Amino acid sequence: MNGRKEPGPAGSDTPARPPLVRELLLVAGLFLVYKLGRRLATGHTGEAYRNGHEVWDLERALHLPGEGAVQSLLLHGDGLAHLANTYYAVVHFPATAAFLVWLYLRRPAHYVWARRILAAVTAAALVLHLTFPLAPPRMLAATGLVDTARVYGPSVYGPPEADPLSNQFAAMPSLHFGWALMVAVGLVVATRAWWRWLWLLHPLVTLLVVVGTANHFWLDALAAAALLGLALVVLGLPRHTATGAVRTRARHVPARDRALAGAGR
Repeated sequence: MNGRKEPGPAGSDTPARPPLVRELLLVAGLFLVYKLGRRLATGHTGEAYRNGHEVWDLERALHLPGEGAVQSLLLHGDGLAHLANTYYAVVHFPATAAFLVWLYLRRPAHYVWARRILAAVTAAALVLHLTFPLAPPRMLAATGLVDTARVYGPSVYGPPEADPLSNQFAAMPSLHFGWALMVAVGLVVATRAWWRWLWLLHPLVTLLVVVGTANHFWLDALAAAALLGLALVVLGLPRHTATGAVRTRARHVPARDRALAGAGR
């Protein structure tokens, strides 16, 4: 495959699709840089626990609702807690990947925009993970919260000191929530169906899951939302929106066809 962009259909206003191999390498490279960067933030156990207690105290000072209120809903039965843990473990990456693949195939201009937004949010999150290590609430006895993944399963984490594949002190911001929110925003922007607003259920469910399983504080999600909002303000919205494409096609309907359509009324 050459380095040129794949052209859109002849005579259409569809933007050229970026080369597939380049995009696969770019996304894979960004993912590897992020994973390696998270590993650099390990080894700050004491600081992470201190920051965790400070965030917990700050939430109480701000009169935010306790994370335990959400978790108590999950603890009514083993099945609900297990379902929430499964959602946390298996939905995060596949949903984001499916979102990018669909945009790449169906909305190339929106794909480039979404990829840039996700890269910006992830890079900013990595900086915060490196500079502000944070133990999740499930690790803090003061919260009184249960580590639902350890008790009910499935769990994607082992003991922090024996888990070389992840940095469990990279809690703020919550990229589980930040990516889910971007998926919803991207689909709302890229589609025109009336039910597109239902995509917002994805970040809502994700928020309840990450808080209810005690993997994140409320403030972790708020920090992710703030980073996403900043990225959207700085980078803006894509030029080719669904409504814009419809209006563009309407303007390019030949005059003869418009006349025939008018005569048929």
